[in-house]
Amino acid sequence: MSATWEQAEGGLFGLLVGDALGVPYEFHEPEEIPAMELIQMSPPPGFPRSYSHVPLGTWSDDGAQALCLLASLLSCEQWSPDDFAGRLLAWYRQGFLAVDGTIFDVGIQTGVALDRLAEGIPPLEAGLSGERNNGNGSLMRTLPLVLVHNGDDASLANLAQAQSLLTHGHPRSQICCALYAMWARYEILRTIDPWQDAVVSLRSIYPPGSIFQQELDSILNRADSPKGSGYVVDCLHSARLACRGKSYELIVQRAISLGHDTDTTACVAGGIAGIRHGKAGIPDRWMEALRGMEILDPLLAHLQDYIRKTDARR
Repeated sequence: MSATWEQAEGGLFGLLVGDALGVPYEFHEPEEIPAMELIQMSPPPGFPRSYSHVPLGTWSDDGAQALCLLASLLSCEQWSPDDFAGRLLAWYRQGFLAVDGTIFDVGIQTGVALDRLAEGIPPLEAGLSGERNNGNGSLMRTLPLVLVHNGDDASLANLAQAQSLLTHGHPRSQICCALYAMWARYEILRTIDPWQDAVVSLRSIYPPGSIFQQELDSILNRADSPKGSGYVVDCLHSARLACRGKSYELIVQRAISLGHDTDTTACVAGGIAGIRHGKAGIPDRWMEALRGMEILDPLLAHLQDYIRKTDARR
């Protein structure tokens, strides 16, 4: 089932606000991050913020790529690798769905994959698939699939993996995207333990002994001491750790307090927190500081209309 409008709106704003909140703190060690209550859109005076040329409240490549996926799904009313690839290239080349049309943070793996797309490599073959090609660049944009998808768990997992292939082709990256998508789905369903329900669902989908089952086991066994890094497995577990917080605010502040890839950790955790707490649970001061509403408003209207039509067909 797809999300309700309140859940979809909350999830989308949750990931964008988390992303924007994390941008100034990126690349800093945990001990350099301000105390949690001081983690705000505007860092404390004297804090050497990253991307000092970028106005505060601006989402990064995380948010822009997620919006590219959302725009593609809404426009095509289905998954289209070619359409999504075109939108990613439009972002990469012209700043499509980036605030101010400005790109200021492109992951190395993502840049290589998008160059391959531009050279004519088929979308589902563009992502590198080596052991060291497991950054979090496909995980960060996965959530829109969950907000609009009406199929069963197996089809959702398949789509989450497919969207990863455009930039991150290793099975580990694919499974992290599928696990996150399933976690978000069970958050939408309001089950008692959404993470565990997601794990059980994926175990039933992947054949025993398959590479996907092996990677799932490997991912689940690497949950010790999350560090907020750009490694896809660590990013997923860091977001899960942050989501132990009792409010949207505490969740994204905890995500950023881990340091390192702060915008992506907060984006991934913020999407889950937004589903849980809704737009109303995001502090007004952060909502008011978020830039790019002229980009977001048409997509929100399209998403709301899509969900209303989906509800009417049920």
